Amino acid sequence: MSKLLRWGALAGGLALTAAPGWAQEAATTVVETVAAAAEAAPAAAPTPDKGDTAWMLVSTILVLLMTIPGLALFYGGLVRTKNMLSVLTQVFMIVAVVALVWVCWGYSLAFTSGNPFIGSLDKAFLKGVDVTTLAATFSNGVYLPEYVFIAFQMTFACITPALIVGAFAERVKFTALMVFVVLWVTVVYFPIAHMVWYWAGPDFLVDAPTDYGFLWGMGALDFAGGTVVHINAGLAGLIGCLMIGKRVGYGKEPMPPHSLTFTMVGASLLWVGWFGFNAGSNLEANGYAALATINTFLATAAAAVAWVVVEQIFKGKPSLLGGVTGAVAGLVAVTPAAGFSSPMGAIILGLVVSPVCYLFCTTIKNKLGYDDALDVFGVHCVGGIVGAIGTGILADPALGGQGFMDYTVMPAVAGSFDMAAQVVTQLKAVGVTILWSGIGSAVLYFIVDKTLGLRPSIDAEREGLDLTEHGERAYNY
Repeated sequence: MSKLLRWGALAGGLALTAAPGWAQEAATTVVETVAAAAEAAPAAAPTPDKGDTAWMLVSTILVLLMTIPGLALFYGGLVRTKNMLSVLTQVFMIVAVVALVWVCWGYSLAFTSGNPFIGSLDKAFLKGVDVTTLAATFSNGVYLPEYVFIAFQMTFACITPALIVGAFAERVKFTALMVFVVLWVTVVYFPIAHMVWYWAGPDFLVDAPTDYGFLWGMGALDFAGGTVVHINAGLAGLIGCLMIGKRVGYGKEPMPPHSLTFTMVGASLLWVGWFGFNAGSNLEANGYAALATINTFLATAAAAVAWVVVEQIFKGKPSLLGGVTGAVAGLVAVTPAAGFSSPMGAIILGLVVSPVCYLFCTTIKNKLGYDDALDVFGVHCVGGIVGAIGTGILADPALGGQGFMDYTVMPAVAGSFDMAAQVVTQLKAVGVTILWSGIGSAVLYFIVDKTLGLRPSIDAEREGLDLTEHGERAYNY
């Protein structure tokens, strides 16, 4: 019974004490009837909190900002002048294409019940979704409008394949790339998103104890996409650069970035947009969102400083390119840990990830000789692995972390944290992601290459993809 009805019944009962006997009896019957009806009435449907909804709408826009123009400018500044426009076009159109794929079948495959590895097509073309349907958050009884959740997750689906193109920048056909992206998000991204992030929600897990993705059920912690986004895209990028081959003249001709100014602007937009990426993944505007925000700030700052210090030691000069690359490495590493680590833990994570990524982007890449043009593997895959494993350590409450919530009881309570077991679980999640992305990506590259051809001709590549693929120039001077 509602508080209002309870107080109404109490007031009615007090007023009747002074009435005649027949009136008392009749009125008592009315009060009892109203009370019984109130008890039998179904509970009111949950109403989404306007603050949570507003925060998630802002977060959605911030993540889109990360991709266009953030990632587009970051990548575009790193390539040569003759390929600037091609990179901008690739990133921009990936967002447009994947957004359509997402609402047609991607959302349904990633975030509906099916099996531990993939969802169903129950919500294909957003069937059954309207302004009244809701999506669960991480708290009992707290929901978002489903359209908000769909739009937020759509931005993640858009940025992930866009990250891949940096690995084989300056040497891929546009049409073949678009076909590959549609296949890749369907075969690789949507299943991994389902395995890591899908579950029935805290109010339904007791009644549906097996309705969750494979890695979620295993207990893997990934707050905002260390496995789903960064390891996934980074490894797909490495496979792509190996199968497509090196750029014409790689290792023989200078290929410096044509505009570090654009790259710095792009990196800055990535940093700003990443607050929506990480803090928005909390799905609620509360203290955990605030924690993810400060962790995103601190890990990035620490990683930028660490990269520049490493450059100072080994090269004698700190560089802008090093600073922004370190910042991106820090953003990548803190992504899975954003809502689990303490702020001091986030700083440690940033200080650790830059030297590791620096090693892969310089020494290891040079020794192995692969042409990962914009260091997608060295920053995103390697940084994502560091972050995923680090999450298993830094989430420990003994180190100031948040641990994890036990949703098998309602309301959820803090679970008992075992660091060693959690690190093993994190390693399993990394392994599953590497296998799924590596094998799936290789098969898809092979199919597209044999049907459409992934690589332009040598003459087209030398002239530049801006003109040969799009008939335009980024600059007219």
